[in-house]
Amino acid sequence: MQSTRTFTDRIFLILKGLGMGAANKVPGVSGGVVAFVAGFYEEFIYSLQKINRKAFKLLINGRFKSFYNYINGRFLSLLLFGMVVSYFSVSKVLDYLIKHYELYVWSVFFGMIIGSIYYINKDFRDWNYKTYTSLAIGIIIGVSISFLNPAKENDNLWFVFFCGIISVSGMTLPGFSGSFILILLGNYVLLLVDSVNALYDTFYEIIKGDFSFIDKVERMRMLKVLAVFTLGSVTGLVTFSHLLNYILKHYKSITLSVIIGFIIGSLGVVWPWKKTIYKVQANGSFLLDSTGEKIIANYKRYIPELHAETYYAIGFIILGIAIVLALEIYGQKTRKIHD
Repeated sequence: MQSTRTFTDRIFLILKGLGMGAANKVPGVSGGVVAFVAGFYEEFIYSLQKINRKAFKLLINGRFKSFYNYINGRFLSLLLFGMVVSYFSVSKVLDYLIKHYELYVWSVFFGMIIGSIYYINKDFRDWNYKTYTSLAIGIIIGVSISFLNPAKENDNLWFVFFCGIISVSGMTLPGFSGSFILILLGNYVLLLVDSVNALYDTFYEIIKGDFSFIDKVERMRMLKVLAVFTLGSVTGLVTFSHLLNYILKHYKSITLSVIIGFIIGSLGVVWPWKKTIYKVQANGSFLLDSTGEKIIANYKRYIPELHAETYYAIGFIILGIAIVLALEIYGQKTRKIHD
């Protein structure tokens, strides 16, 4: 599987990692959709489920090359590299675009979700009462999640570990947004803003030779929270991949119909025309995170009036659909090469 990849394939795999990383950070968008549409979802799940007891035995026995080949290491490392680079680059650009061109960015995402539904559904022919029921369940769950009210922030380490497990659902389960789930759980700012900023500050101080952070109680608490969250994310990633690999193998039609339902249901989360609702204090002032930004509580959706801005947004929806169709064409070419 690895040996057949050309240099161009590897570059595109890194770019796919960039796409997944950026998508995973945006509330309402699922990195799993990127994997599904770009044609590497099943290989992604297959590779992750290879991180098992046999893999750890190879690692413990010092058979590093065998371990690397067994888990499809080249594929995972290139994808992971793209995700990490995305977090420090593409996602920052995306944050800027959302802040200054929010309607148009959400319009592109909305179009991409519509394109994803078309992509997954077009080759699916096994419709029966079981798959229709599964589709309905997926839609209901997806829509229900988009209208839930968020909980309060909770830094209990067991809950943080649980948040880590849930947060990777967007990578392994198309249609589920891990970052939006974190908003609902009340820990989006704690885990994806404050704790990450604490890590940035710590690295910066270490580079300068300053180790005074060890005596800072709040800093050490945030680093502990981030470590537990990371452990939960890794646990969730491996666990979900084993579960999904099993159900894709034994219940593929039902699984795909549920995924289609999830993605349809997620349209409510990425609906472009919405007003952001921020958390406020008792005196009416906005709650701010460690970077001074207002903390998102939820979104209030509305039907737009027809004017120039709305037409521009519709144009960006069409652009989003076109992006997915372009990814589909490339994904088809890639699958033909590796088949």
